[in-house]
Amino acid sequence: MKTKTTLAFCLLALLTTSQSRAQKQSPVKIVGAMKNVMMRGQLQGTIALDTIAQKTHLYGLGPMENLAGEILILDGKAYKATVQPDSSMRVEATFELKAPFFGYTTVTQWKEHALPAKIQTLAQLETYLDQQTKKATRPFLFKLAGEINQATIHVVNLPPGTKVNSPKEAHQGQVDYQLQNEQVEILGFFSTEHKTIFTHHDTFLHLHLITANRQKMGHLDNVQFKPGTIKLYLPVN
Repeated sequence: MKTKTTLAFCLLALLTTSQSRAQKQSPVKIVGAMKNVMMRGQLQGTIALDTIAQKTHLYGLGPMENLAGEILILDGKAYKATVQPDSSMRVEATFELKAPFFGYTTVTQWKEHALPAKIQTLAQLETYLDQQTKKATRPFLFKLAGEINQATIHVVNLPPGTKVNSPKEAHQGQVDYQLQNEQVEILGFFSTEHKTIFTHHDTFLHLHLITANRQKMGHLDNVQFKPGTIKLYLPVN
């Protein structure tokens, strides 16, 4: 009887450990495709965020339906950024959103790394991530936190009723915002296999940035990290 009890306990412990590990990183789910929006004008939402709002430790990014703004989900909290009539930006916390293409996953455990001081640009970050994650599950989401010297983010702002058949047309109305000396958080997507699906044709990255005060958020176009201040968080496999 004692042997059976011990065996049952061991099996339960093994199962619990396996479940715990499995919960650390879920596969990244991609809904819709960037090329369908940019080249075929499929602007309608393919996912309603309130259908995934209850997911614990949820992370995600993408544009709003009809390219009316940007979306970011950090640890189960969703934000939208929209352009106001005076070209200022408004950031709100809400899950009442739809997206034409979107990437998301749940991550319950991150491993923190100090980003090397020599990594100061997106091109350098892309190369570094590719080198450091050869054996990791791909695609994956990652986080960055720290101070930037400067950055450019944009918020899509397509005029209502606009027909889209090219990337140039898709970015009509877009507003760029310049940031300097800000504490920020960045959620990024990395994949070598999703060009035109979830990244542009010339990069493995898709990133959204939000300032620590939650007043500015958008798609990250370029950045200069402040050396020695950036922490990189990769999901635990």
